[in-house]
Parts: sequence; structure tokens; C-alpha cells
Amino acid sequence: MISFKQLSYALAIEKTLHFKKAAEACNVSQSALSTAITELERQLDVTIFERNNKQVLITDKGELILNKARRVKLELDELLQIAQVDNQPFANPMKIGVIPTIGPYLLPKVLPEVRAQYPDFKLRIIEEQSHNLVEMVRTGDIDAAILALPFPIEGLMSFEFWEEDFYWICHKDEYLPSMQEITSDQLEIDKLMLLKDGHCLKQHALAACSLQNKTQESDFDSTTLYTLIQMVASRLGSTLVPHMALDQLICNESEIRAVHLNEPGPHRSIALVIRPNYVRTDELTILMNIFKDELNNSCGLSEK
Repeated sequence: MISFKQLSYALAIEKTLHFKKAAEACNVSQSALSTAITELERQLDVTIFERNNKQVLITDKGELILNKARRVKLELDELLQIAQVDNQPFANPMKIGVIPTIGPYLLPKVLPEVRAQYPDFKLRIIEEQSHNLVEMVRTGDIDAAILALPFPIEGLMSFEFWEEDFYWICHKDEYLPSMQEITSDQLEIDKLMLLKDGHCLKQHALAACSLQNKTQESDFDSTTLYTLIQMVASRLGSTLVPHMALDQLICNESEIRAVHLNEPGPHRSIALVIRPNYVRTDELTILMNIFKDELNNSCGLSEK
């Protein structure tokens, strides 16, 4: 009989394309994993993996079997979660993904209160880009993801819990006391530095300025907002950052100023994204309420 363990091992090999790394990820010996896969292939009378000393390849039939195994494992995981759900919130561990342009600014504001209210809650945070997190939610590798919308999440459900605008960040020499707001028409686009392609924050910022269909080039490509702030402080240009990140990014920067972007908002929404049949929605609702309260207390953003 095919076992849950065999399916888990096969999916680990699919992810790593390496028997030793898959065994380490599953906390078993390589020989035990190899034996289980060999027995799985014997039971199915199908070669799932072609392997030699240099590489592991997935056969065509193996692809079909692994796709089915992924769905079966997800159903089994949800079955176990249903059995484990009880009247005590957060009695079981949870894995939540978060994107790099939210994690460093949201989590320090909210996690202390989560810990204070639920000290025994085992929460694991996974930081990845949006497209990776969406796939991890779909496959059941994580329970939920915290994303900035809009972003394509076909087949998943989103629960928006926060909205915010962008702020133009400039060097103090470019700032005028009369500048309470700034429009996209007033921005010097050639001097605007944004995150490199692949970060949804860049697309949200361009969309807020109605520039998503225009070419925006910079001599500097960054993967972090903190680096962009340092570039602004060095007079290399200006940038746009979300309200949530303002206090951490500019509180100790005497050389820069922040001006609200006066364009129709909100410029982005923050949401928890889950699978349609996810069974722990009551616990996620508790988390979202904590997030709202702590964000409001710490930076007075606009609640959804």
C-alpha cells in the first residue's frame, strides 16, 4: 500500500532533485529514502525518477504521479489539521509567508502582541517574493501568505486587512517647507529609484503614479528599501516607500524628508492569502485583528 511517507519523500526529491538533500529535508537517512522511493516505483510499476551519480530527472509519467501526489498530500494535511483543531486557538504550529517589503516593517509591530497573547504559539515566518509564496500556499507548504495587492492569486482567497499610500522620499535639499503633498506629475521620473524587477512594490508604485506602461530606468537596482533610503541620503535620487515602513526607514535619517504622494489611493492593500478550503480561518481572523490594532497603535494607518 502506498504510504503518506512515500509521497512526502517523492515530493521532497522533486523539490531538490537530489536524494541526499531530500533525505536531509525529511530528517531520514538517504538509504531509507531511496528504499521508500524504490518501493513506491515498484508498487506503481512506473519509474518516477531517472538518477545517476550526477543528476536526478523526473520522467513524464513521474510528473503526472507527482502532481497527483501533491494534491493527495495536501488533502491529507488538511485532514490532519481538521482532526487537530480544538477550542484552544493556536494550539498547533503555523507557517506564514511574507514578502520582503512587508515583513521587516509589519512583523516588529505585531509579533510582540501575538507573543504576549499566545506565548505558546509556534509561528514560523517564511520570507519570499510574492509569486513563490502564492505557489507555496497552493501546494500547502505554508498555511497562508501576507501579500500586497493587487497581485494575481487565481484559485486562492484573500482577506484584506490594511490599506496604505506611498510617500515620496527625497534629500532635504530637494524639500520645500510648503511641500505637504506631491503628485506624480511633479516627480522627476529620471531620478526616481525603485526596487528591481520581481518585487511587486515596484509595480504598485508605478501604478500609483500611472506609470505602469512607461519605461522607468535607473542607474541603480536594489532589492531592499533600506538600500534605496541610503541612496537618497547620498543625493543619488529619490524613491517611493509605503506608509508602513516610514518610521523604521527614516526615523534616524536627518538628511531625508517624506512627502505624501497625492494620487488616488489606497496605493496598495495588505492581505492574508489562503487556500479556499483552509480549516484554520478562525485563528487567522484573530491574527488579522491583532495586526489591525497594532498597526493603528504604532503608525496610525488607515484600517480596512
